[in-house]
Amino acid sequence: MWTHKAWQGRLLPHPLPPEERLRAYATWCNAVEGNTTFYATPARSTVESWARQVGPDFRFVLKLPKPITHERRLTGADGELRAFLEAIEPLGPRAHALWIQLPGSFGPADLGALAGFLRGLPRAYRYAVEVRHRAFFDDERSARLLEEVLSGAGAGAGAEWIPFDTAAFFRSPPTSDAERDAWLKKPRVPRRASALTDRPIVRYLGRDDTARTVEGWQEWVATVAGWLREGRSPTVFVHTPDNADAPTLARRFHDEVRALLPGVEPLPAPMPVEPLTLF
Repeated sequence: MWTHKAWQGRLLPHPLPPEERLRAYATWCNAVEGNTTFYATPARSTVESWARQVGPDFRFVLKLPKPITHERRLTGADGELRAFLEAIEPLGPRAHALWIQLPGSFGPADLGALAGFLRGLPRAYRYAVEVRHRAFFDDERSARLLEEVLSGAGAGAGAEWIPFDTAAFFRSPPTSDAERDAWLKKPRVPRRASALTDRPIVRYLGRDDTARTVEGWQEWVATVAGWLREGRSPTVFVHTPDNADAPTLARRFHDEVRALLPGVEPLPAPMPVEPLTLF
């Protein structure tokens, strides 16, 4: 995500060599979604470069590869899982959570596969699951069964349930090409704002219009502040259909939480887009 074209030369210096791009992004935000790992397991040398570019407190939430979650549906994917875990090992504690995003067809009848998969995962990592089947949102029994599976994972730590909040996005029809594309692709599920562990993770999708995006996240500002007061360590990812201003929006969200809780540490100062000069 830190190579997003819309940010180059506007929010991030350009051009930058590959081994410096994440370092620049990390001056804007202290966490990143590892979405590219869904499509291909990175080379270990690539992951070593990621680790060198960020501090020990930077958070990667890395998506498990598609063959594990969507093609094999968590069954019989030991080889693919082993290769992925070996590749990301250089991140160490920077691997904040491994993100198990499941297809929309993965429903309550598949919970046995999820439970077995979670039981077989190494305890060196924390895990977070994103589901998209409507039954987990519309049927209380299905939601409760999923929570029981997640709570029993991870040697007592449990696995988190990642909400992908698209409620604000689907509140009114799309008005741009990017919004129309997202309208067809993003899941329509109700907002869910409960944390199962001490490391809740939220994915929020707003609109291309900043005012509507900010209006839609107000409930999350209060929820995240509440989690922090409880001693939890939440991670929030802010998206829009084109993601052109996602870093600035993420910082604005962070500032709104800090307005409620001034003790929250500020984010670092962004790297200047242009080189500093004396004149």
